[in-house]
Amino acid sequence: MSSPEKWTHPGPDAAPATAAKPTAEQVIAGLRATDEGGADLVQLLTPEGERVQHPDFDIDITAEELRGLYRDMVLVRRVDREANALQRKGELGIWVPLLGQEAAQIGAGRALRPEDMAFPSYREHGIAWTRGVKPTDLLGIFRGTDNGTWDPVEHRFHPYTIVIGNQVLNATGYAMGQKFDGKVGDADGEATICFFGDGATSQGDVHEGFVWAAVYDAPLVFFCQNNQWAISEPTERQSRLPLYQRARGYGFPGIRVDGNDVLATLAVTRWALEECRQGNGPILIEAFTYRMDAHTTSDDPSRYRLSDELELWKLKDPIERVKVHLVKQQWADQEFFDSIEAEADRIAVELRDYCVNLPDPPAGRIFSEVYAEGNPVLEAQRDEFLAYHAGFAGGEH
Repeated sequence: MSSPEKWTHPGPDAAPATAAKPTAEQVIAGLRATDEGGADLVQLLTPEGERVQHPDFDIDITAEELRGLYRDMVLVRRVDREANALQRKGELGIWVPLLGQEAAQIGAGRALRPEDMAFPSYREHGIAWTRGVKPTDLLGIFRGTDNGTWDPVEHRFHPYTIVIGNQVLNATGYAMGQKFDGKVGDADGEATICFFGDGATSQGDVHEGFVWAAVYDAPLVFFCQNNQWAISEPTERQSRLPLYQRARGYGFPGIRVDGNDVLATLAVTRWALEECRQGNGPILIEAFTYRMDAHTTSDDPSRYRLSDELELWKLKDPIERVKVHLVKQQWADQEFFDSIEAEADRIAVELRDYCVNLPDPPAGRIFSEVYAEGNPVLEAQRDEFLAYHAGFAGGEH
């Protein structure tokens, strides 16, 4: 793996730089040069649906298993699109789309064992799906009726973390606990995986998590979904090096995988988790993918990125490449694809009906979900809030 060339200052006598606006052809050429992920990218299924070899990673996949991965991605995308539509209709306060990142999440999620623990940010709807969390359990978070209704212990899936990068600290502490409890070092070992985006790598919490996990050999896979944009900030303005190379500075391995390739993501994540279970963690995975929708429904990506860039990434659609491969291998027919679409339609109807019928929570419930035990200050705040809220009874303001 070669080191990048170091930038050299032009000197005081150099001619001033010009700020000529690039032509459309130059912009497209630049996009094509930067959307491939580089020579170190692990890929097993091309955007054209062709299986390719990699010197270090491979995966034996049956027709049934690949059909299952395809089903996962289609259904998760439909959940995402339906929730997005519900927000546009005013039924959700906000939604965080995952469009384009289905392979990264389904591939990583299906690599987990039941006893492994996953720590998400706020976009990991696909990981939630693979951990058995019902899509309806996610809606209350974005409608403001609850904090998520799944049991983190049962599903081994932590509640969504809204504060950027904070879940890395939680995951690091949990993984350190696994190490201290002797739950690593053999075939039955446990591992933890933590999901975050490229923008989170600029947060101090992520740096601190890297340091502690490295020092204590925590069985932790750091899974960075580099979707190229931290809201409106492109990755090249966040880091001088590819993100996976940051792991070197902390003394543990880093690897970049095609995040739109569900097979490569599954293979790499399986390997990383097994390394952690054996006591060889931590490991950083950078899933090189693309956010094909807004950061959230309060965002307008057309204000800061080119439509040409989006069109290029549409050619790398994670679902379409699996569909093409299934057809080429004669592992699926039109009846199969139609059945998945019908199932997606049913899920969308269930999601819609559930959302519009969600009851508003009791006014004071928020105060009972902060601390395990109450205290006088919190109780006084609750009483003041309830008295204020009661003043609006009967529609009088």
